[in-house]
Amino acid sequence: MMLTNTKEVQRLAAQSELDRAKTPLERNRLGQFATPTELAADMLTYAKQLLPKDTKIRFLDPAIGTGSFFSALLRTFSAERIANAVGYEVDRDHAQQALGIWGNELLNLHIADFTRSIPPEMDDEKANLLICNPPYVRHHHLSREDKPRLQKLVEHYAHIKLSGLAGLYCYFLGIAHVWIAENGIAGWLIPSEFMDVNYGEQIKQYLLDRVTLLRIHRFNPIDLQFQDALVSSSMIWFKKAKPPANHTVECSYGGTLAVPEIASSISTGILRSTPKWTRLPFVEKAEKHRIPPTTWLDQRSEKDGLILSDLFEIKRGLATGANKYFLLHEDQIMRHAIPSDILTPVLPSPRYLVSDEIHADSLGNPLLDQRLFLLTCDLPEEEVKFSYPSAWQYLQKGKEAGIDQTYLCTHRSPWYMQEKRPASPFLCTYMGRYCANGRKPFRFILNHSRATATNVYLLLYPKPFLLQEIKSRPELAIFIWQYLNDLSSDTLKDQGRVYGDGLYKLEPRELANVPVDSLSHLLTNRLTSPSQVSFDFA
Repeated sequence: MMLTNTKEVQRLAAQSELDRAKTPLERNRLGQFATPTELAADMLTYAKQLLPKDTKIRFLDPAIGTGSFFSALLRTFSAERIANAVGYEVDRDHAQQALGIWGNELLNLHIADFTRSIPPEMDDEKANLLICNPPYVRHHHLSREDKPRLQKLVEHYAHIKLSGLAGLYCYFLGIAHVWIAENGIAGWLIPSEFMDVNYGEQIKQYLLDRVTLLRIHRFNPIDLQFQDALVSSSMIWFKKAKPPANHTVECSYGGTLAVPEIASSISTGILRSTPKWTRLPFVEKAEKHRIPPTTWLDQRSEKDGLILSDLFEIKRGLATGANKYFLLHEDQIMRHAIPSDILTPVLPSPRYLVSDEIHADSLGNPLLDQRLFLLTCDLPEEEVKFSYPSAWQYLQKGKEAGIDQTYLCTHRSPWYMQEKRPASPFLCTYMGRYCANGRKPFRFILNHSRATATNVYLLLYPKPFLLQEIKSRPELAIFIWQYLNDLSSDTLKDQGRVYGDGLYKLEPRELANVPVDSLSHLLTNRLTSPSQVSFDFA
């Protein structure tokens, strides 16, 4: 044990040296985030509980790095129980360090790309314990040649067809299927994002159909497992065997693997019907009966209940492609003499909004300390030159700076014409964190101005029947806005996604699925009561 602890100290020193040798950007691109010692120890300790006693262990780590899991293996199991240990590492620097540390141990380390290696044919040559923290490489860092190769391998080995948006860790999980012996145990330390996104559907299908899913543990996003990677982590444990009928899965959240904050057993039936697994293990509480909408809000069946998309069309704010160029302060407008005809007021970033209610001046411009205006025009350049010569001069400066050659601008004609995003009376911030002052990660904004918004907001456009009611009863806008802001953070988080360091995000479709059952009854009651508030609603 003393020798093993000494080796772990040596490994940590080598890991620190390797981390310093690469920039954070390089490590992010390569997905190199080493597993902390305590976390590796927790995983091997849990694996020991899952394996039958006296089982001779055939260990495999497809992305071994400097050997954090192998080190934990040696500290957890006696040498007599370890039949063999195999590791793969594509990064030569990491592999050489690992060989220098573990070369005299029973580790068979291959300096090779696991995804290009040949799996054993005989079951007794395959691993009965696979533990891995695969490289977190996003799909856009995979080459055009590599991605279809990986997709074919996963389809061949695991019988699932991964989306082109899947990260490298998804391919590792699928390819490793044929490296695991029947009834073997696998523990994967992977990002939680697969639980919420569309490309994760195939991974969830694999976990429910191809293997026996034993446990899902999701760490509290605020409690980063990797201090150098803003990614929310989870552990997935399964046995390579067909799942039995009426199978239940242990789902836990927060704390550690051994002592979670909350845990419960959830049936695979509920897992199949739960679109976002980050709701686990709270899903059983969320399965309560939803109150059906009534009267003029009855846009859905009684079975489904009311969600925000029944009331609003939800769109992401516009993306300019070059905010510093297209979003102008009033002093810039004066300096460049940009005419108001080709300017549209636009809301600043949420951090500049002191209040969540935006009032307007007589022209409909927002009454804010920081006022921004969006440059947009659908006229050809020659017409701009003739009608607005000063604006044309500003466009020429943009071309000199290469603005017209940026990605979004090359896909627009003319390149300075923005997306159509009219002002919306209701907006929701796209992302946020919990603040020390108790502010929720998402804010709903009531907008009385004619200002549009960029893609740091989601725009909620009332559907015609609701818009008509708001026009006839303007005070309903305030009532709806207050209701939205009173939605619990858990209700919104259940539909959204979470990243490392407690960063929460909501996509338009996710916000659209937020349940608002009680709003139909509250609004119906509101419509039958006398109007008490009246104001001009833009």
